[in-house]
Amino acid sequence: MPIEFNKKPGLVIYLTVGDPDLATTRDVALAAIDAGAEVLELGVPFSDPLADGPVIQRASERAVANGTRLHDVLTLAAELRAMRPFAGLVIFSYYNPVLRFGLERFCVQASTCGVDGVLITDMIVEEAAEYLNHLHHNGLKPIFLAAPTSSDQRLKMIAEVSDGFVYAISRVGITGAQQNLASDARSLVERLRRFTRLPIAVGFGISTSEHVAAVGEFADAAVIGSAIVALIEKSEPGKAPAAISSFLQGLRQVAVQH
Repeated sequence: MPIEFNKKPGLVIYLTVGDPDLATTRDVALAAIDAGAEVLELGVPFSDPLADGPVIQRASERAVANGTRLHDVLTLAAELRAMRPFAGLVIFSYYNPVLRFGLERFCVQASTCGVDGVLITDMIVEEAAEYLNHLHHNGLKPIFLAAPTSSDQRLKMIAEVSDGFVYAISRVGITGAQQNLASDARSLVERLRRFTRLPIAVGFGISTSEHVAAVGEFADAAVIGSAIVALIEKSEPGKAPAAISSFLQGLRQVAVQH
């Protein structure tokens, strides 16, 4: 079953759990949902986040230093599920923390905590058989990254095993805000449409209302990560939830006007 996006484009928000602390992450998550975020990607902090730009790298370093672990991310997911039953919740992680935790144990606990889906950034579809079996057995939706450099054959493979939505990377490289939305994003979404009816979310570099409006012309949802994490980083203690709420409301209003 796909994850439903009620508005176009839907908003998918990435948070590094534990940055600056778990209580702030919870409050920001609730504020984001109430401001219109339909899906939250709960980022598991990792010591070597190779696919991420400097903003999320710093957030991950702070969260790791705070002692935030995968168990804490799952606990937060359970809290959010209880408080906002209809929000989409996705665990976003590199594979190493899941492997150390235990794949089967992770899937069981994620399901128990009310998680909808899982996105492992460095899990490649060609080696995902065991991973997919455990997710399916526990009712979790596998979400994969699709890149502009992927062949049509590989996009077809990704589409066939994905559930919830497909995450289309807007450009090659690391995460991080950018001035202009890469033209690769539109053509990638058009290619993916040939292989799936799932919603397609576009991420990597989306940071402005203009980006969100542009994504809404050809995709189902926009993923906003580094811009959110940077805003949390700059916020005074206790002010991050209000800052995120205002930012997302502004994105939505301007995007709708376009």
